[in-house]
Amino acid sequence: MHDLAGLENRYRDALLALIFVGVASCSSDERAAEGLKDNPELEEASVIELHAAALVLDAHADIVIPSTSASYLSDDGSSKVSLDKMRAGGVDAVVMSIAVGPGPRTEEGDAAARAEADEKLEAINSLVSLSDGNAVLVRSSAELVAAHEAGKLAIILGFQNARSLERDINTIDEFYQAGVRIFGLNHLGHNEFSDSSRPNFDGTTGKFEVTEEHGGLSELGASAIKRINALGALIDVSQMSKSATLQALELTTSPVVASHSNAKKVSDVSRNLSDEEIDLIGENGGVIHVAAFKGYLLNISEPKFIETLKSLRREVGISEEYNYPFELYWEIEDPAEQVNFITAVSELLGPATTDNMIEHINYIVDRIGVDHVGIGNDFNHGSGIDDYIDATDAMNLTEGLIRSGFTQESIDKIWSGNFLRVLDAAARNSTK
Repeated sequence: MHDLAGLENRYRDALLALIFVGVASCSSDERAAEGLKDNPELEEASVIELHAAALVLDAHADIVIPSTSASYLSDDGSSKVSLDKMRAGGVDAVVMSIAVGPGPRTEEGDAAARAEADEKLEAINSLVSLSDGNAVLVRSSAELVAAHEAGKLAIILGFQNARSLERDINTIDEFYQAGVRIFGLNHLGHNEFSDSSRPNFDGTTGKFEVTEEHGGLSELGASAIKRINALGALIDVSQMSKSATLQALELTTSPVVASHSNAKKVSDVSRNLSDEEIDLIGENGGVIHVAAFKGYLLNISEPKFIETLKSLRREVGISEEYNYPFELYWEIEDPAEQVNFITAVSELLGPATTDNMIEHINYIVDRIGVDHVGIGNDFNHGSGIDDYIDATDAMNLTEGLIRSGFTQESIDKIWSGNFLRVLDAAARNSTK
């Protein structure tokens, strides 16, 4: 449970009564029709009290190891979801993902991916063992809730990018036995299991991978979906291609999650989810977790923006093509020039705040309901916005949700209730 006194100290200037009058948005009437209208019993509650009452869960963060780029971390070089930051921000649980990036699709490349995955698994096990009992690794919703009630921070293991499976379905079982309960097959670039929403760029050829290599899932990928279902784990469709996502939804016998995906209609980048994907995830009973990731939050469809961005890319000698604005394909070798490019793109985009996150949340809620949205920030891999730079700022999102007219019941669902529901549903579906 939260240290309410500590939260009050950190946010003493934020203490305020909830005022719903004047909240205006295109979706407010629709939310009221769904039972999410203003709740008089909350009018005297504080943001702090409501945040402290919730079980706050972040459904996706990367694991920090020595090779993690400092650009992804806090200014002091530490994890954005370190245990102290979780405590300070009232964050009770986080899914730490054993994620690997793109790499050579060879036996040696796959072995290197597995070695990186093993290093990240060891890093989390060490973090827990050295926490003096402050953090625990949990494998079920019951264990997660028990940790919360005992005042401990909960870590759930996720997985991202099937490269580290080394083309062997049985490796899924090894990661499951190690504690992984959420499996995502894709990151940047296609692999032997599934097409990615972001084809990789080959700097040596100056070309992208083909848009679709398998037409979605490969035969190996389809087998992986079935095995994950059988084990009682969750399938994570974030970063899959649209075809792969639709095929996974067709194959799965359990609800799915998108652990860190936003709405494509609001921010038109390839990694975000189309309306068709959003609707089908709702029909599946799944949950879409919105990310505090600037490049996937803002509208980047304006022609003037696109032309200016292409001009910035030409100036530094990289391809005009991109999957999202900050991509530089690592062709810029000088770190200072990389920083200058990213800074220029960030200034072009303008600020991003929790208001932008709530725009995506509202969009998803209006399409498929509040039972199908959560929060998964992708911290430690490029995420962080002006008022939600790391776990310490989590309460700012709660305040924004309150201002948008969400009730305590709905906020509890968004922060963790929906995730726990589908985690339970997947576990019940196990046939192992």
